[in-house]
Amino acid sequence: MKALARTRANLQETRIGLNRIWHAGRYSMQGLRTGWNETAFRQEALLAVLLVPLGFWLGQSWVERSLLAGAVVMVLIVELLNTCVEAAIDRVGPEWNELSKRAKDMGSAAVFLSLLICCGTWAGALWHRFAP
Repeated sequence: MKALARTRANLQETRIGLNRIWHAGRYSMQGLRTGWNETAFRQEALLAVLLVPLGFWLGQSWVERSLLAGAVVMVLIVELLNTCVEAAIDRVGPEWNELSKRAKDMGSAAVFLSLLICCGTWAGALWHRFAP
């Protein structure tokens, strides 16, 4: 199994140009499909399908539109990174470990902070647009 993993890694290093981009894109799509299996990512992605277009309508300049869409996409990115941390920790073993707990808690805190930034950005935009 390790030899196969080394072969795949070496194969990716030998790819160049469009072939490398094509395979990197396929790996990224596989990552998104894997993320879709996570309930939290799926919920946030479905919300993003609604919020990103709404952000383009709500924003009054390209900066506002970028901030609204970017805040939503940032939540998805942080959720995927949190899932990576959890998967790596779970691969090590199911037994309780203080360092594993800390890593998972910090990943969760990162998601929480990204959600706060997203909600704050949207609240500010809504206030700016609709407040008297």
